[in-house]
Amino acid sequence: MLSLFWSPRITRENGDQYIETIGFEAALRRAENEKRGIVLVCAHQGNWEWGALAFSLLGGRASIVAEDFKNPALTDIFVRLRNRDQHTVIPQDRSILRLLKAVLRGENAGLLGDLNLDPSRAAVVLDTFPSPNGALEMCATRLHAVLAHRGNALILPVLTYPRPDGRCLVIAHDPVEPGTGGERVLAQKTWEVFEKSIIARPDLWLWSYKHFRYRPIRTTREYPFYSLENSEFEQIRLETH
Repeated sequence: MLSLFWSPRITRENGDQYIETIGFEAALRRAENEKRGIVLVCAHQGNWEWGALAFSLLGGRASIVAEDFKNPALTDIFVRLRNRDQHTVIPQDRSILRLLKAVLRGENAGLLGDLNLDPSRAAVVLDTFPSPNGALEMCATRLHAVLAHRGNALILPVLTYPRPDGRCLVIAHDPVEPGTGGERVLAQKTWEVFEKSIIARPDLWLWSYKHFRYRPIRTTREYPFYSLENSEFEQIRLETH
């Protein structure tokens, strides 16, 4: 949060003093050549708030999904910090239609791909951190998969890493294409990019965020203490597997 509040000091002129980027230029060129939108998907890893910032320093604009705070005054402050007079910050509720229209016009969108959702909402079940006892199933957003499938957009997984010299490395990984699989397959492929990084650097993932707030009724894995059984989890589990 301190980095987010300090980020207005970062401009295109001095950005390379604070942020090193990899992969964004190639993705922007490809999207322009193919007349397609980009869906930037970050994980709660490192300084994820600077993922969209790095994109803006390279001239990228996006509609960014963010949860509103219970205190509206806080929401206003964070919207100003995140849009940088370049992005458009929109609330998570009823965001699908607005973002779909944007990517169909060849515009860009941004969101957190490991955002936990109530199973009754637009969620998909992901298999995470597999073990001999099975995977930990996460009820996460399917928004990026919907936008890619219906809007023919490129999914661009983005991860951020602190550098020893105080800078931040922001990597745009190879785009994930819609392909022939369903929304769960596409969301799972995106998650697997994140999981490799989380396993390599577990200290950078925001474990205190309740990623596993809900769990299926029948499971062979031990879930965090805060996790609650949910019957609707079982339903979307059957629908998406």
